[in-house]
Amino acid sequence: MGSLLSQLGLECGGKDVREKERHLRANDRELNLSYKYADNAIKTSKYNIFTFLPLNLFEQFQRLANAYFLFLLCLQSIPEVSSLPWYTTVVPLVLVLSMTMAKDSSDDMNRHRCDKQVNNRKVEILIGGDSPSVFLILLSSSSRETNLKVKQALTVTGKLEDSIEKLANFNGEVRCEPPNNRLDKFTGTLTLNGETYSLDNERILLRGCTLRNTQWCFGLVVFGGPDTKLMQNCGRTTFKRTSIDRLMNVLVLNIFGFLMIMCLILAIGNGIWEYQEGSKFAAFLPKGVNAPFSAFLTFWSYVIILNTVVPISLYISVEIIRLGNSFYINWDRKMYYPKSDTPAEARTTTLNEELGQIKYIFSDKTGTLTQNIMTFNKCSINGKSYGEPWQKVDFSWNNLADPKFCFHDNSLVEEVREGNPEVQAFFRLLALCHTVMLDTLYYQAQSPDEGALVTAARNFGFVFRSRTPERITVVEMGELVTYELLAVLDFNNVRKRMSVIVRSPEGKLTLYCKGADTIIFERLNPSCSNLTEVTTEHLNEFAGEGLRTLALAYKDIDPEYMEDWKLRHHEANTAMDEREEKLDALYEEIEKGLQLLGSTAVEDKLQDGVPQTIEQLSKADIKIWVLTGDKQETAENIGYSCNMLRDEMNEVFIWNSISLVFHEQSFITFLLPIPPHLTLPPPSLSTQAFALEKDMEMELLRTACMCQTVICCRVTPLQKAQVVELVKKYKQAVTLAVGDGANDVSMIKAAHIGVGISGQEGMQAVLSSDYSFAQFRYLQRLLLVHGRWSYLRMCKFLRYFFYKNFTFTFVHFWYGFFCGFSAQTVYDEWFITLYNLVYTALPVLSLSLLDQDVNDWWSFQYPQLYTPGQLNQYFSKRAFVYTVLHSGYSSLVLFFIPWAAMYDTVRDDGKEIVDYQSFALLAQTCLLIAVSIQLGLDTHYWTAVNQFFLWGSLSVYFAVIFTMYSNGITCCHAVLYVTGTARNSLNQPNVWLTMLLTSILCVLPVVAYRFLRILLWPTINDKVRYKVRQDKVLPPAPRRVQARRTSTRRSGYAFSHAQGYGDLVTSGKFLRRTPKSRLNSAFTARHRIKNENTVI
Repeated sequence: MGSLLSQLGLECGGKDVREKERHLRANDRELNLSYKYADNAIKTSKYNIFTFLPLNLFEQFQRLANAYFLFLLCLQSIPEVSSLPWYTTVVPLVLVLSMTMAKDSSDDMNRHRCDKQVNNRKVEILIGGDSPSVFLILLSSSSRETNLKVKQALTVTGKLEDSIEKLANFNGEVRCEPPNNRLDKFTGTLTLNGETYSLDNERILLRGCTLRNTQWCFGLVVFGGPDTKLMQNCGRTTFKRTSIDRLMNVLVLNIFGFLMIMCLILAIGNGIWEYQEGSKFAAFLPKGVNAPFSAFLTFWSYVIILNTVVPISLYISVEIIRLGNSFYINWDRKMYYPKSDTPAEARTTTLNEELGQIKYIFSDKTGTLTQNIMTFNKCSINGKSYGEPWQKVDFSWNNLADPKFCFHDNSLVEEVREGNPEVQAFFRLLALCHTVMLDTLYYQAQSPDEGALVTAARNFGFVFRSRTPERITVVEMGELVTYELLAVLDFNNVRKRMSVIVRSPEGKLTLYCKGADTIIFERLNPSCSNLTEVTTEHLNEFAGEGLRTLALAYKDIDPEYMEDWKLRHHEANTAMDEREEKLDALYEEIEKGLQLLGSTAVEDKLQDGVPQTIEQLSKADIKIWVLTGDKQETAENIGYSCNMLRDEMNEVFIWNSISLVFHEQSFITFLLPIPPHLTLPPPSLSTQAFALEKDMEMELLRTACMCQTVICCRVTPLQKAQVVELVKKYKQAVTLAVGDGANDVSMIKAAHIGVGISGQEGMQAVLSSDYSFAQFRYLQRLLLVHGRWSYLRMCKFLRYFFYKNFTFTFVHFWYGFFCGFSAQTVYDEWFITLYNLVYTALPVLSLSLLDQDVNDWWSFQYPQLYTPGQLNQYFSKRAFVYTVLHSGYSSLVLFFIPWAAMYDTVRDDGKEIVDYQSFALLAQTCLLIAVSIQLGLDTHYWTAVNQFFLWGSLSVYFAVIFTMYSNGITCCHAVLYVTGTARNSLNQPNVWLTMLLTSILCVLPVVAYRFLRILLWPTINDKVRYKVRQDKVLPPAPRRVQARRTSTRRSGYAFSHAQGYGDLVTSGKFLRRTPKSRLNSAFTARHRIKNENTVI
């Protein structure tokens, strides 16, 4: 019992004490269990079989409309108040609750299924000890990203290797931080044999990661199940609501107020009528007449009768429409990417119409606009440029060449094969100066840039074959050469370069360096000045083509100096204080006086259709901001390649902004094309400003919004989200963020709509997004087609829904003045019950799911069709008021025309036709026909489904009324119905003439207004639809735009490294391999390591 209460968090006498420190001891199960830490089971589901019904009903009745109808049901249980039978409220309420309950149960069953799958994953355990065993021995790991992340065990635990005996006897004690959601930080200590060792983020594996380049690993579980950092980060995602949702909530509150006013008017009328006329009937009443009390009861009676003005079916209808439009996105074959077998996916069903109102798009660059696949295109060696696209190079002479590699310039191959020393030194540097891991000639690089450079060296005869911590083996023009690796001067964001120091078989010491051209040129020997000028010209040419450049240099080192430098390097590397500063000083010292070899130029290819997509979205008046961590030059060139920046723009000015919080790593460059009327930056705009600080953010936003394009460079993930929040806060516009990597998640979550690109950077962005697909070009179809149609359909639905319900309710209101304000209904009870659920439900749903003003071809041809959604022209408070006025006019016609037509009217046989049931039948029939005609006028795209639902609903209505007024039904409910009412009324010509007259009078103003509007003030939709009718053919495809541009702007350097790989490749114990036979004896099963936070 205590165990059960403990699991439920209800342990008797216990208090919720926040954990301050986690304490564990390896191979000591008794101690570890005494702390009662969470096990490894997770739970993301909301309900179980016992709690589903009460919790779900509680959640549903938190909705205002559902709670309102429950209140009405309570009112209807009071005989003195209720004028309608209970089923008029119960039937629609139960139907809405049931449909929502079915949807919620399906969603929660999927969550249960996922939980069961995760919780039943098998784990490899060490059977030599009492618990899953100790520290992890790891070469590297990857959290489902292209770029590998470095994870290393402590040296003291690495010595345990895979010895079962040593692992079983290990008794290390860990004290660390309590469970938290910080993925970038871990603080703890390991105590072993009286010594204490520091544990940080590089020593742990997070739940959900995948191991690569690793034969075996052992670890101690620190956090399990809900305590893991992954689950700690799975808090409730902020529920995103569309602008239409927010407007609907305001309108529903206003409708409640309007309903109260109508009920108050009718209640006052009842009090006056009872006071003036009620005394005439006092003799027939047992307690006489009490006018105020009668008015009070009448008020609540009319609250029940006029409840249709607050439609309970509105919310469930909206959910059905959104679900249907989401399926259209999932089923769209034109958004399917066959190369990766990736369809488009709507990961949420609540934001579809918001896709038709986007004003600002915030996009990542690498992997979103580009493919994040680097290709070696050109190079400059010793002052000569190579890579002119004349003839494709044949690499058949090289048996180790990569068949996928492509290069155009045979002269470079000839130089290599003839033994040109500078050219061979160039490719020797590319084969040696890197941190690439090798698996049977399959290069696993931490960045695509490095993989492209090593592959280029491979094809030109310098093949990287293997590495150990002390040596690198290269096949140079067919000969196997082994270099001794003396040091790796690792890359970081400040150095912007990396170097290796190697000793050749002849004993020659050489430093090879590659990095950003500006950094390398500062460290060259003065004798390279002429070569530097020529190389700079080549770099400018490469930059004009949007290529990412890198400079290469080398230096011969004196052996005596090297010995002294190694001693100082070892001292700095083992220092406990200012280790990084001491190493940087040593690196700076040795990386001087370099000899320039040349430069490389790799291309990060644009995705297909990116320029065309950006051009189309710009024509739709959508502002596109690119937020990237790349250098200014790279971002600027990509801007030109994508048609975001164009030559006809007057001027491009650069605004550098340095944040106080993030120091030099967060410096932002905004490239802002100035509009024609603006020739200089505003005087108040300083060139060095804290752009995202409170006192400058409005100046930043004002300046940026005056420009056609904004490109933010060198921004951190947090700053991306801050820029999005800035626009959301002050522009009151709908925003969309699109990205493909983990660094885009904060931006995706901050925007109104997040779109994930499933590309080379893993699935983090996709899992955090609202919509996902494989290529950026699909964004234009998502917005210009699906988004615009969804918005148009939702607005039509809301306008029509409010029209038919207000018209229905206003007829009741007018009837109150003719029935002594007695709260009598003008329609029969079953018509009131079925009006929204049967008679008008399917036709309006077909309109909301199938209608389109023009097809997708014309939507692409005229992107300007998108702009009405940005301006909220189809549904707003003004449009709602117009709908209410239209309903008021229609209700006057639908009540007074039938009333006047039947007043003192007789049948053909001379008998009177004026009775309550006949008038109710005529009024409700006229209403249904009028709203059906209005639906037909609103429909632009007719299908067989529309026709079937519209005529089918009318047929069902007539079938129901003839059945209800038949002899059999009347015998059962003689009080409710009069036998033959439908038959006797509908066989009279004047009844049909009345229906015709009311229908004409209802639609005549609508037709006249639309005719005059199209004739005098046509909208873009009217013009395009007229052109469609004139052409009757599909328009031509949009013009393709050249993606290339000639420019002299310098590209960014192609070196997207992360720090830490230098230490990895020089760590001997991490490159050892163990025979599989030793590994198999240590485990009871051969399965993937179970996902849990583990200390390495």
